[in-house]
Amino acid sequence: MTIAPHLVGQDLIDHLLGRDDLTVDDIAGLPEDLRFELLDGRLVLTPRALPIHQFISVRANNAIEEHCPDGIMVNVGQAVRLDRFNELCPDVMVFREEGADRSPIMSADVLLVIEVISPSSQSVDLGKKFERYRELGIPAYWIIDPLAERVTLTQFLLGPDGSYRQHLKTDELVTVEEPWKITLDLPAWTRRRDLIRERTRSR
Repeated sequence: MTIAPHLVGQDLIDHLLGRDDLTVDDIAGLPEDLRFELLDGRLVLTPRALPIHQFISVRANNAIEEHCPDGIMVNVGQAVRLDRFNELCPDVMVFREEGADRSPIMSADVLLVIEVISPSSQSVDLGKKFERYRELGIPAYWIIDPLAERVTLTQFLLGPDGSYRQHLKTDELVTVEEPWKITLDLPAWTRRRDLIRERTRSR
């Protein structure tokens, strides 16, 4: 399939946004600074995250990395290829080092994906992305919700039947055992979020 090679810049992006049959090869030449995902053959442009969102993503990354075993990497904003029509960019991803010689990472190397919910992504994170990660057999999917009254973690683990099962949902200080022991101080994240909100409202 061709993607109108005579088009460049915004004209090319507008052309791609009007299609629903794109593949990962079709979007390979897009600018590296363009934030996008490919979801079921559709190009989805993603706005730059708010500082609170980034703060929580980085805190989650740091907590996971603290006791990260050899041979495993933890990255913020790393793309993963799920199949020919889906290339997603979770907020945090854990994957095997042997898959780190390419981008996007192949889904077979991914152990855990984390999405931090934003107002624009909530339905997709809980819907289509949930299903695509499940279909590819990614062992664990975490959803962190900073929009709730308190920052909340929902942990899904892949069951023997190939479906995600909710293992826990909490807004407390929690230590999980999968994929290894990880402590998340959700109350501290809530306090920092609320302080930031208070300061921004007072301006």
